[in-house]
Amino acid sequence: MGKTQLQKFLLLFTQKQEKKGYDFVPYKYGCYSFQATADIFTMEKYGQVEVTNRGIKKIDSDDYVSLLSEKDRIQLKQLHLLHGKKSYSDLIKYTYTQYPYFAINSEIAERYLNKAELNQVFENKPSYTKTILFTIGYEGISLEQYLNKLIGKDVKVLVDVRKNPMSMKYGFTKSQLLKACASVGIQYVHFPEVGIISEQRQELNCQTDYDNLFTRYRKETLPHTLSIQQAIFNLLQEKKRIALTCFEANICQCHRKHLADAIQRLPDWKFETIHL
Repeated sequence: MGKTQLQKFLLLFTQKQEKKGYDFVPYKYGCYSFQATADIFTMEKYGQVEVTNRGIKKIDSDDYVSLLSEKDRIQLKQLHLLHGKKSYSDLIKYTYTQYPYFAINSEIAERYLNKAELNQVFENKPSYTKTILFTIGYEGISLEQYLNKLIGKDVKVLVDVRKNPMSMKYGFTKSQLLKACASVGIQYVHFPEVGIISEQRQELNCQTDYDNLFTRYRKETLPHTLSIQQAIFNLLQEKKRIALTCFEANICQCHRKHLADAIQRLPDWKFETIHL
């Protein structure tokens, strides 16, 4: 099966699941799951599949279908009956018309869709002109869910404010995040100067511990990073919609809140801040 075909079939399959196995983003060929691609590479490593320029082929003898729940087996059979024999072009057209949001960044949509269908895709593309400073944490969500939040708010630039942009969570190491952002049309920049060193983030057991950490951050870091804060503010004024990012989902437990507060105190601030 071709790599693009597999992504389309996965999308159709997961739409029938109560708890979706994969999330997707609007990619240059339509729906795309970074996690699914990573899983395929892992399967290749363990000799379950073979990946070539022609696509992906199962090469071991295990019967994985029998391991699925009965409901998923039924859904898989229905998927095969309804769409298994579709040509590549018919599969593209079907997924683009049924799920037009995932086609908003497609480089091939004009090959397969008519004018009315293209207009439907265009109408699903978020577009805003109001200047807003967003902040967002990636704790508890997938890379795809995270990117869709940014896309939904028409964020143009993601500003990574971690001191050390490494993560045990898939997709959020600097190199991975930069590549993922670029694939959906979002610029990525990193300002480690406004981050907090990992040694200071140890033994944070309650909100008081966080509050003490941020008191230190406001005293020791923010007064010495005014040029970085101004650079972020300049970026906001130029691009109109940017997002500060770090790990924590709870804004009260992340330094990005205090960084955003500092930027709002700069001269000429007249915009809105939203914590996603």
